[in-house]
Amino acid sequence: MRKLIANGIWLTVAVSTSMAVADVGSEARVADPALRHQGPTVLTPRGSLVFEPGLQFTHSSGTDVAIEGYTVVPAVLVGLINVSESQRDTLTASATLRYGLFHRLEVEARVPYVYKKEAVRERDIFDGSSNDIVRDSSGQGVGDVEFALRYQLNSPQSGGAFYLANLRVKTRTGTDPFEVDRIRLYADTGDGDRVFVGEVYEEQPTGSGFRSFQPSLSFVYPTEPAVMFGSVSYLWNVERDVSGHGRIDPGDALGFNYGMGFGINAQTSFNLGYDHSIVFKTRRDDDAGLDAVFDRFHVGSLLFGLSHRLSPRTRLNVSLALGVTENAPDVQVGLRLPVTLW
Repeated sequence: MRKLIANGIWLTVAVSTSMAVADVGSEARVADPALRHQGPTVLTPRGSLVFEPGLQFTHSSGTDVAIEGYTVVPAVLVGLINVSESQRDTLTASATLRYGLFHRLEVEARVPYVYKKEAVRERDIFDGSSNDIVRDSSGQGVGDVEFALRYQLNSPQSGGAFYLANLRVKTRTGTDPFEVDRIRLYADTGDGDRVFVGEVYEEQPTGSGFRSFQPSLSFVYPTEPAVMFGSVSYLWNVERDVSGHGRIDPGDALGFNYGMGFGINAQTSFNLGYDHSIVFKTRRDDDAGLDAVFDRFHVGSLLFGLSHRLSPRTRLNVSLALGVTENAPDVQVGLRLPVTLW
C-alpha cells in the first residue's frame, strides 16, 4: 500500500493489472521532520516494513462450441457439434512484504498459495446421446512468486499529480501447465470416426509456466473531495522452449486502469474504477497462422473497493471486480490486511 500526505488528506493506493484500489480519508498525517524537505511521498516511508496477508477468490465460466462438418444449404449443418461448458474457481492466499528503501523508492515481494478447481461439461449434439460428460480436476501449491520495484518520479509541494514508475517481475515457481498430465477429448461423429475436440487437465497447474516483466507508469492526483488514480502497463511474457511443444511465445498484454477514491470519514473510504487489458495472440514455432484464433482479446472489469482503518498501523481492504467482457473472470473478490510492522 502507498500512503500519501498531501492537501490535508491521507491516501492509500494499490496499483495492479487486475485490481486498482484507492482509499481516501480526511485525517492529516505528519511526516518525519528529517524528510520534509524531500517533499510528500505516496510510497512506503524509508525504513518502514509492511506485511500484507491477502485472500482472493476468482470465479469464471464459459461455453465453447466446436464444429466439424459441412453446410449443404445456408444455416443447415451436417456433421458434429460439440458443446462444452467450463467453470473455474481459484482461491489464492498470499503473503506480501513491502519495504521503503529510500524516501521515493520501495521494493515488494509476494508469495501466493493457489488452490484451483475446474469442471468441464460436454455434450455431442449430433451423436444421438442426451447424456452429459462432466470432468473435474483440481490442483494446489505455491504459485508464481512476484517481485516489484516502485519509484516516485516527482514530489509536488503545492498540489498536482504524483507520478510513479513501476516494474513487476513474475517467476516460474508455480506448477508448470506443461508438467501436468492432460486428457485428450474426442467426439463420435456417428459414422464410426472420432474427432479430436480438445484437452483438459488431470491436475490444475498453479503457475503460468512463463516468466514475465511488467513495466508501468501510474499517477495519483489528490483533488478535494476525491483522489483520482490510474496506470498504464505493458506485460512482456518471455518465450521458452517446451518439451514436446516446441518454442512458445505467449501473448503479451497492454493494460490500463483508472478510478476515483472518496473518503466517507476519518476511518473509512471507498472507490470506483475500471481495469482493461488487451492480450495478444500466443505463437509457436509450428504455427502456420491458419488457426481460427483472434489476434487479440479484451479483458475488462469494473472495480469496487472499501477500506477501513482498524488501528494506526492496520487497515482492512475489501475489493470486488465484475467482468464486463467475455474473457474476463465473472467475479473476483479480494481481502487484504496491510500491517505496518515498523
